[in-house]
Amino acid sequence: MTQARVLEGNGVAIEALIGGSGPLVVMIPSLGRAAEDFDDLARRLNAAGYATACVQPRGLGRSQGPATGLSMADLAGDVALVIEGLGGGPVLLIGHAFGQRVARMLATLRPDLVKGVVMLAAGGKVPIPDRAREALLGCFDPSLPADKHLEHVGYAFFAPGNDPAVWRTGWHPEVARMQRAATQGLVGAAAGRATSTVTWWGGGSARILVMQGLQDTVALPENGRLLKAEFGDRIELIEIDGAGHALLPERPAAIADAVLAFIQRL
Repeated sequence: MTQARVLEGNGVAIEALIGGSGPLVVMIPSLGRAAEDFDDLARRLNAAGYATACVQPRGLGRSQGPATGLSMADLAGDVALVIEGLGGGPVLLIGHAFGQRVARMLATLRPDLVKGVVMLAAGGKVPIPDRAREALLGCFDPSLPADKHLEHVGYAFFAPGNDPAVWRTGWHPEVARMQRAATQGLVGAAAGRATSTVTWWGGGSARILVMQGLQDTVALPENGRLLKAEFGDRIELIEIDGAGHALLPERPAAIADAVLAFIQRL
């Protein structure tokens, strides 16, 4: 049974959805999306004997804190607050899309809290193609007709043949704007506060499992291959055919199986 708990400190309050018992796995959702995206994976991990904490970003649920002038270190600090509030680490971190950037940042800054990182849809170095960038931005445009919005969701997040309607809702433009500012220096980030990719790219010294959809139009598969080439045996790379940027609703069983196997290798 899932329970919501709010952890407070450093002038912020961060809500986490807690389930199961056993070694703790902490999950961080994608750009402008909520912790509930991990509901299915959390249930699978709970059934296998692991506790899970799915972190709500600032501005969602009961998570509160400043939304401007932030860096990736601030967002990583929100996750650290949850881990420390639940007894401390080290834990396995799972980050999806934007969430894996936050996970890598935390592994870089606080290696004491992180025993390993699972990166779902890892981007960061290979530029997003123009059409995919347009579709990604369209996912957060509430003014679009429903059919046009779903078309953007499908192109940006789902492989051909997979149903994007499961993510018809759950898009939070203000949260996405805050997160993008923290990493890219867009409107709202104070001068010098936005975080360069190079800062978090390697995830410190953590062992990392990268799971990449071969039909991902946003985080192109070459990102995972670059990580593997750069860091060698520290990186385990799994490429999944028939999956795009969403991954979680597209290949839930394959992801859970790979995560459980990675935990055991840790």
